[in-house]
Amino acid sequence: MAIEKDFLIIGSGIAGLTFALKASQFGSVAIVTKDELDESATLYAQGGIASVMTDDDSFELHAKDTVEAGRGLCREDVVRIICKEGPSRVRELIELGVQFTRIRGNDYHLSREGGHSKDRILHANDLTGREIELTMIEAINCKENIEVFSHHMLIDLITRGRLDPKLEQGSPQDEALGAYILDVNTNKVKTFLSKVTLLASGGAGKVYLYTSNPDTATGDGIAAAYRAGAKISNMEFVQFHPTCLYHPDAKSFLISETIRGEGGILRLKNGSTFMENYHSMGCLAPRDIVARAIDHEMKKSGDDFVYLDTTHIEGYRTRERFPNIYQTCLRFGFDMTSKPIPVVPAAHYTCGGVKVDLNGQTNIHRLFASGEVCYSGLHGANRLASNSLLEGLVLSHRAVAKSALLLKSKKFNNSISFDIPNWDCGNAVDSDESVVVSHNWDEIRRIMWNYVGIVRSEKRLCRAERRIKLLLDEIKEYYWNFTITKNTLELRNIALTAHLIILSALERKESRGLHFTIDYPLSDDSNWKKDTVLQDT
Repeated sequence: MAIEKDFLIIGSGIAGLTFALKASQFGSVAIVTKDELDESATLYAQGGIASVMTDDDSFELHAKDTVEAGRGLCREDVVRIICKEGPSRVRELIELGVQFTRIRGNDYHLSREGGHSKDRILHANDLTGREIELTMIEAINCKENIEVFSHHMLIDLITRGRLDPKLEQGSPQDEALGAYILDVNTNKVKTFLSKVTLLASGGAGKVYLYTSNPDTATGDGIAAAYRAGAKISNMEFVQFHPTCLYHPDAKSFLISETIRGEGGILRLKNGSTFMENYHSMGCLAPRDIVARAIDHEMKKSGDDFVYLDTTHIEGYRTRERFPNIYQTCLRFGFDMTSKPIPVVPAAHYTCGGVKVDLNGQTNIHRLFASGEVCYSGLHGANRLASNSLLEGLVLSHRAVAKSALLLKSKKFNNSISFDIPNWDCGNAVDSDESVVVSHNWDEIRRIMWNYVGIVRSEKRLCRAERRIKLLLDEIKEYYWNFTITKNTLELRNIALTAHLIILSALERKESRGLHFTIDYPLSDDSNWKKDTVLQDT
């Protein structure tokens, strides 16, 4: 028996929850999330959300900073819309109950991060994402027509192109009808049918060995969208956060960029500074430059890390402004107020993704995407710090508005002319070879870290591509022979997502933003000031 809803949402971060709250005005909503409802990249966002909130700032300045960070690949119409509509969406969060940090009176404390020309980052100390996530979940729990399916995972999208042999998937006539979803607790597959499907499943940081992302970030939405024929753009642009805590037990705990905005200084082990050699903004240069600079200095010296020094900042300021970071570092033996802390870059944000328009619409009718899973054109070749939460807010708002219009149209409500089959598991049996999954998972992540990292080469990329293709074949055979589980689904998705990153990186014969290759070290505007687009048809 299929579960039928007007809106099906895959993911429960800021993009998915924003869409759910607003879509609930127009129909029934299902939120599918593969862990607990609050487990998402949003929950772990420290820095904040960028928005024009003062008279000495402007939409034009915010847009200019965004475009400069994006290295010529931002869609300027998207940038203008998101920067302009952002403050209204942020005020809706405040009306919902989000408590951003304030200073004198009712003024908000605004901080600055790399690439920003003004103080415009709203934050809730250094737990901004948690404040937003939990406030939105409280509002979700008050909505009777929103049903949450936690510990449920997307297997594949159901589309006309998948079911109708006469229709090419991803064609202009194709449309999304729902999805096959795995109940992780029971290992049973459920069929969800919907009038509108939103992918808000986040990014793919777990493709890499070292990442600041939660364990849920395995590229599920990107992989499923590609298999369904959706266009995927600019996967070569993977942002590495410059400063994650270097400690074997810290799981690449992110040290917010706002620490550098408050005066933190990057130093080598010998105490000398180095960022002034790479950019006029020094430690507040855009993330791609800072990450490459740290990577270069580490390779030059042979050191495993560099230092982030906050000892010159008054101790009480550090403890009050960054209570979570301070306490976490202290737990691992580092007192930020008295000694510099060791940091390294780690995979942080997937700037590419499912290609969408100004309203989050993909090339497949009824299928929308918002947040890190998508490529709207806001980030271009490099995301400006704290623009990600903003994108999820604005794009999901616009996607709901477009979906509501679709629901009202007579053409939209035409009946489905064929039955949608339940999931067919074929002759699959339970596996007693789980070691295969864990081995392949580890191999993929090491290949990506060593060959498709901050600095790339054609030789390394080709080597990675050959090995990933072999792994994809092995995984495909394993996938169809054995009963699916959460682990096998995630392995299938990280392998495909890794392949998309490699293919996109091989196609781009230049260096731009987050994609830097020693074989083509310069940007080539005459040939490569354009998106890379992949589609499986």
